[in-house]
Amino acid sequence: MIKKILAASLLFLASLSSMAKNGYKIDVKFKEDLSDSVVYLAYYFGKHLPSVFKVDSAVVTNKKKITFQRNEKITGGIYMIIYNHNSRLTEFVLENGSQFEVNIDNSKNKARELDGLSFKNSPENDRYLVYNRLMESMAERHKGLNAELEKAKNAADSQKVTKGFEALAEEQTNFRRNYIRQYPNTLLTAIFKAVQMPEVPRETHYLEDGVTVDSNFAYDYIRAHYWDNFDLQDDRLIHTPIFETKLTDYFEKWLYQIPDTLKQEADIILAKTKGTEELFKYTLRTLTNNSLKSKVMGMDEFFIHLVENYYMKGAATWLDSAGLAWYADRARKFKPNVIGNIAPELNMQDVFTFADIPLHSVKAKYTLLVIWSYDCGTCQKEVPQLDSLYRNELKKRGVKVYSVASGGELSEIQKFIDKHKIQEWTNVADIHNNTDFKNKYDAFATPRLYLLDEQKRIIGKGLDHSNVLTVLEWNEKKSQSR
Repeated sequence: MIKKILAASLLFLASLSSMAKNGYKIDVKFKEDLSDSVVYLAYYFGKHLPSVFKVDSAVVTNKKKITFQRNEKITGGIYMIIYNHNSRLTEFVLENGSQFEVNIDNSKNKARELDGLSFKNSPENDRYLVYNRLMESMAERHKGLNAELEKAKNAADSQKVTKGFEALAEEQTNFRRNYIRQYPNTLLTAIFKAVQMPEVPRETHYLEDGVTVDSNFAYDYIRAHYWDNFDLQDDRLIHTPIFETKLTDYFEKWLYQIPDTLKQEADIILAKTKGTEELFKYTLRTLTNNSLKSKVMGMDEFFIHLVENYYMKGAATWLDSAGLAWYADRARKFKPNVIGNIAPELNMQDVFTFADIPLHSVKAKYTLLVIWSYDCGTCQKEVPQLDSLYRNELKKRGVKVYSVASGGELSEIQKFIDKHKIQEWTNVADIHNNTDFKNKYDAFATPRLYLLDEQKRIIGKGLDHSNVLTVLEWNEKKSQSR
């Protein structure tokens, strides 16, 4: 009998669990009449304001009331109501299955945005309101400290203000720590933990000899523990304003900008986000786009790694065939001219004699490949500056210039060469139109510069007159240290 009752109880509890509602119902009441006819629900998506995404809308009834309601499952996070013709917003925590009421004081003469805001049947939003009011107060105090710092007359005054800043930071940290301890299984706790930076142990650390202080310990420690408190399986954190900043900060500030290092770290974090609906997608997309836009030399190798190991292996499930083809095509065009590769051969013709002069026939300690257009405004400025650098510095270091005119009328190419007095360069063009140089060297925009070593191996790309010499000197130091 007892077993039957227990079984019945378990079935009842299971049925209650299965009846738990997905989605949300949010009743919103405004203190004063709205001029809006429609109000929007939005959420963060990895970025901070003003980058938010509208996901729902509701018609205003009686000029003061709206209800957002949805029955499909959602991913929780920090959401907001946008009203007053998109000029004002109210943030709150929203979880799947939430039902609560929001009361908003939209008076025009209200002193602070959070004044008059309240929640009903949402304890976490009550606590979030407390936190936001604390942050608002701290922002005012921070502003006051900045004013004091500007008036500081001596080191003692500055030190006093500095202590004030430190006290504010400690107050914020203590609030978050206490919250984490008191409410361990809440979304706010996940957010507070996610923004934490690792605390470096204060004691002095030494190298293996036990005598030399390890000056890199703090850097190594933070890098090793950077993601300790960020739950990379919690999709709710994508609907907060913290993820992209944290991700980009790690890859651009805490990692050496070396393709092998970035590839290794990308594989690690993508493995940790695997299986999520949003974090994996956001991570892969952000890293790929950042590598594509990066001005750091050699980042195309990182881009190729991501495309070949994820996009071309079916991981980018959100893209259609055309989208996948675009990434694959870009990777294919980048691959021949990755740093460290032998530069693709170009069998081009002298623009005056029409004689064949292959790129690899140029005998020099270094070869500077310059691809330019006579009708390119940047080229008009860059070529004379490069020539000055060549005459004053590069020539005596064993550099020869292989100068490629990127199409156009031959007479105009010759005029450009004469005008800028670059006859000492090896000036060629693809007269027979059979080298495919634009694809080989990603030269769809000009100017495009590559620095090659004696074996015609690419040692620098995406250069200009300001950094060619730096790359050359770096390569020579690297060679001497071998």
